[in-house]
Amino acid sequence: MAAVFLVTLYEYSPLFYIAVVFTCFIVTTGLVLGWFGWDVPVILRNSEETQFSTRVFKKHMRQVKNPFGLEITNPSTASITTGITLTTDCLEDSRLTCYWGCSVQKLYEALQKHVYCFRISTPQALEDALYSEYLYQEQYFIKKDSKEEIYCQLPRDTKIEDFGTVPRSRYPLVALLTLADEDDREIYDIISMVSVIHIPDKTYKLPCRILYQYLLLAQGQFHDLKQLFMSANNNSTPSSSPSPEEKNADRSLLEKAGLSEGDVEPLEENSKDCVVCQNGSVNWVLLPCRHTCLCDSCVRYFQQCPMCRQFVQESFALCSQKEQDRDKPKTL
Repeated sequence: MAAVFLVTLYEYSPLFYIAVVFTCFIVTTGLVLGWFGWDVPVILRNSEETQFSTRVFKKHMRQVKNPFGLEITNPSTASITTGITLTTDCLEDSRLTCYWGCSVQKLYEALQKHVYCFRISTPQALEDALYSEYLYQEQYFIKKDSKEEIYCQLPRDTKIEDFGTVPRSRYPLVALLTLADEDDREIYDIISMVSVIHIPDKTYKLPCRILYQYLLLAQGQFHDLKQLFMSANNNSTPSSSPSPEEKNADRSLLEKAGLSEGDVEPLEENSKDCVVCQNGSVNWVLLPCRHTCLCDSCVRYFQQCPMCRQFVQESFALCSQKEQDRDKPKTL
């Protein structure tokens, strides 16, 4: 029908026919390119344009001091038969309670009980929540700021060499850190920390590492402590060693993120620089990939992570601009 109309129009007036076709072409092009302020039809967009137009939400973070620190010393030597060495770094006197062969199901039921029933602020509270579903328990007193090395091992009379095939019903080791003094529990929002540790055995020989760390709050919430992936620049030009002021600034940045120096990948000398401008200090964490690679000036221009190209759903700053200015070394 349209073809008959165009043929009739051409026979009537070739110039009028050309004008109508040209007008239709201009109008269609304007609609596709958005000249008239209308939205482009989704069928004409590619997936990247659709994702790029989404808004990146910025999380408002609340700074909380974590009184607990736990890491594995010499993880390559740890095993079920030889034991494991843990290093603690606590801001107050604390208790380290280790549960060998803890039930996976009972542990996560205990975390839910912390939210809905009672607060797990003492080792006895966790034992009540676990219903003693573990094979062996040992407890140590930790002095504040002592960075003690604690050697933990299953007794030889248990004769346990592995915990079965995957999926397992028991974790090899669950370590609970709690505040020893009851008065200290009124000071800190975080009242305990639960660490789930994998230890290699005859059946499952993957390297020893911390699988999960849960921070339990006095208000009844618990949070999974996640690792941040800091950017690392590969510069061929040699650079001078960082000054003590720069080391203190880097350490302060990690503390604000709730991390210790052992919780992040080894950083290279210039890793604190933004991966885009190479000038500003890294301050923004992108979610869900958790890459920490952008400064305050560059973060506003990216809807995709410049490291892994994953679309950014949310982001948050490690510290405010006032804290950055305060942490900078003053020059005379």
